[in-house]
Amino acid sequence: MNPVLVSVGLLIGSNVFMTFAWYAHLKHLDDRPWLVAALLSWGIALFEYLLQVPANRIGYSVLNIGQLKILQEVITLSVFVPFSVLYMKEPLKLDYLWAGLCLVGAVYFMFRDRFG
Repeated sequence: MNPVLVSVGLLIGSNVFMTFAWYAHLKHLDDRPWLVAALLSWGIALFEYLLQVPANRIGYSVLNIGQLKILQEVITLSVFVPFSVLYMKEPLKLDYLWAGLCLVGAVYFMFRDRFG
């Protein structure tokens, strides 16, 4: 299977766990001490790392570190926006579009050697 596609799939899963670890406690544990939220978040983050580490190792076999980082940022925003709107019930902002367009530029510059 294509290492880039495997890496992307694992990074998407990793980012879902990461986003929940970082932000879900704001919705569900706001009445608990921060230590409870931190311990629960660390537990969730374990699963993030179980996906993220192999994703980066597999991706690094065909991509450089800068390309991996930009790929990660694009995936992070792609996961965060639906999480923010659908799960956290935050309003959809035009700023997400502008941030996404900036990332499109970053993708171009990091991958332009591969584009031809």
